[in-house]
Amino acid sequence: GCLPSAESVTCHRDRMEVEFSRELGNYSWNVYVVDVNDEEIESCDRTVDYERLLLSVPFVNCTSLEHEQHQLRLGLMVNDTTGEERNVTYKTRCDSVRADEIVTPLFVGSTNCTKDFMAVRSPAFQVPTVPMTWILSINDGTRTHQLSPGQAMQQGYKFLVDGRNLIFHVAFTATGVVSYKHNNKALYTAALQLTYGPPERRRTVESRMLCAPGPAICNATHMTLDIPAFPGTLMAVGVEDKTIPMDQLQENGIILDTKRGVKLHISRSVLRSRLPRESCSGLQSYLASLDLVFNFHGENVVMVMYPECPCDQHAPIAAVCTQDGYMDFEILADSTTPPLDLGTLRLRDPACQPAFRSPLNDRVWFHVPLNGCGTRYWFDGEKIIYENEVRSLRTDLPLHKISRDSELGLTIICSFSNGDASLSVRVDNLPPPASSVNQGPLSLVLLSYPEVSYRQPYRDDQYPIVKYLRQPIFLEVQVLNRNDPNLHLVLDDCWATASQDPSSLPQWNIVVDGCEYDLDSYRTVFHPVGHGVSYANYRQRLEVKTFAFASGDKALPGLVYFHCSVLICDRFQPDSPLCVTRCPRSSRSKRESRMQGVNSAVASLWGPVLLVPEGWSAPQGTKPVCKEVWAVIIMTAVVILSLLATILLFLSLLKYFKRRASMVNVVY
Repeated sequence: GCLPSAESVTCHRDRMEVEFSRELGNYSWNVYVVDVNDEEIESCDRTVDYERLLLSVPFVNCTSLEHEQHQLRLGLMVNDTTGEERNVTYKTRCDSVRADEIVTPLFVGSTNCTKDFMAVRSPAFQVPTVPMTWILSINDGTRTHQLSPGQAMQQGYKFLVDGRNLIFHVAFTATGVVSYKHNNKALYTAALQLTYGPPERRRTVESRMLCAPGPAICNATHMTLDIPAFPGTLMAVGVEDKTIPMDQLQENGIILDTKRGVKLHISRSVLRSRLPRESCSGLQSYLASLDLVFNFHGENVVMVMYPECPCDQHAPIAAVCTQDGYMDFEILADSTTPPLDLGTLRLRDPACQPAFRSPLNDRVWFHVPLNGCGTRYWFDGEKIIYENEVRSLRTDLPLHKISRDSELGLTIICSFSNGDASLSVRVDNLPPPASSVNQGPLSLVLLSYPEVSYRQPYRDDQYPIVKYLRQPIFLEVQVLNRNDPNLHLVLDDCWATASQDPSSLPQWNIVVDGCEYDLDSYRTVFHPVGHGVSYANYRQRLEVKTFAFASGDKALPGLVYFHCSVLICDRFQPDSPLCVTRCPRSSRSKRESRMQGVNSAVASLWGPVLLVPEGWSAPQGTKPVCKEVWAVIIMTAVVILSLLATILLFLSLLKYFKRRASMVNVVY
């Protein structure tokens, strides 16, 4: 009548597939297998794909063998648009295979899924030594494509022979490949049958292929694989050589989401990490193999994937604890400013060196065994915790008094509980010591400016000045309360100390006898004072790069104090050879030949420069300087400034009364 009919029948070695017309999708319907009496055969294990209008029926228990043909009878029940139930019976057949043709076909159910193609390997396959006809059949669900080897290679298929193995490479755009797509993710399938030889000695190789080549998505805790929805059911998961039961996925670090398609969230503790290579110069997490078994069209099909996280080349610290007993972490030179000298990094056992060092020496990768290289461990309840640290040694000048190299302290902690690994990374930042203030004596002042324009000096309440290593510090020495144009300021020495006392040790010279310090690899720069500045002859300007004091390989507290000694000279009648500056100086310094009775005045910067590391944020577990410590620092500075103001006020009053007394004597 007007009911839809079966449009095509495809015969396979052990089953047949019946596809109904698309019109059937407009009705509510059901199909079943019946015997010659139109009674349903309950033992028939049929499979119905209602979306594709496809019925798959095995020959066993579903068909009768008549005249060397498999006879199939179907009952189709349809509810039409009026709600009336109608029934129709179909009959179809497939030729049976003769006994001398029955050679067990090789069924290849494991697909190697790569980002460019999918491949299957047929083991124990005797490759013929004489030419014969090969036919490749591809069923795309709507029709069966039959291709010769030449045609197949032109349409996206490759056949490779590796010893006794026959390998199929199938492009995702090859003829007969079916795709399922959603949100830029794709799954590709192909049903292949390769036959060769005469009918009496026919050999076949069959494969149903699956491949989801989409890249993995990774964050700090998980790798996520997203497979679009398709008519297949996930039956088993295997990670490398371990098969994981479906009810134990979460215990093994895998979360399964099947709301729409298949999503696997795999904990980073399950992943491995690999050395940097040409395709990725950063630390990369990956799985050696992931086997996913799907029941697809009544067959168990294995998809083998090799997922890897995108290459992360910019993370300052990439780290992972592996299940095979290693701490893997990477450190970049630009993790700090100035760039870190990666050659100074040392583990707790200094004999253990990085496993990889980039050609540009801008990154290193450590592969630290949990049972070596100074790694310590202890138990915390049911957890076992492993800990190691890597530090940079400060090295700059041969005198080992100061350093402009960045410093790094890094602690790596791995904890394992019930086979699950977790990782924490702690960066050790040196807490800044309390600030201090030292006033220059008499009529000299040493100022610091934020920029080379020397427009506005730092205010007293802006100390300590925060600087990073090798950032410039712009200093200016001024003489106050003098206006004689014949006098000028001559810079004698400038030096830095780790405390506010100008005579304290350690010290580092930045100006010696009015010249730059020869032993400093970062020479002091002298800036001219422009003519637009009032009393330019009473000013000297210089620039020095920020450094930190060091003792051996340990950094001293990050406060640095600056001091300068100067002379006031008559430019027309210099009363000392110190008033004439010529650089470079002879080996015998002015200080050694200084004439008796010629004294210099000393000025100190109002407050210290505070060295802080750049680029490292305090991760969880570190203890940054708390508000209470800063409160103590501020209160200390306020008290010192108050005492200073009181002393200045007292000196001013004393000077005022002396002047008044002098005036009274003159009048008298």
